[in-house]
Amino acid sequence: MPMTVQIVCLMIAAVLPYAMAGASVPFRNRQFGKVDIEHPRVQGEKLVDAGARAWGAQSNAWEALIVFGLANLTAMVAGADPSGMWSIAAPLWVVARIGHGVFYIRGQARLRVACFVVGIVMSLWIFSLALVAA
Repeated sequence: MPMTVQIVCLMIAAVLPYAMAGASVPFRNRQFGKVDIEHPRVQGEKLVDAGARAWGAQSNAWEALIVFGLANLTAMVAGADPSGMWSIAAPLWVVARIGHGVFYIRGQARLRVACFVVGIVMSLWIFSLALVAA
């Protein structure tokens, strides 16, 4: 069975941390007058307010990518049906993680946490589909 949905979701998941890094650029320019390409991590750690939240969203996106990637790999190896519930869980994860980044940067903590929880639940759901298929 083709895994088009899952592959597209993994591609989006792989781009999200870079998108969050890009979201920090206006805040870096505003706070420091430029983006320090020689010491971007040091500069990122000095960001405040929405810039700091964009930096945090990037870090969290990397962490979430690892769990989501492993869940999908496990489901694939276990032989989970890519046209079944997996094809619902993966896009829901993507929507939740995009929402997480947006709400993180905007400082909307409750919505951010809700999206975080949905993302974790979707990853766990994909792992459970792998368990059932194994």
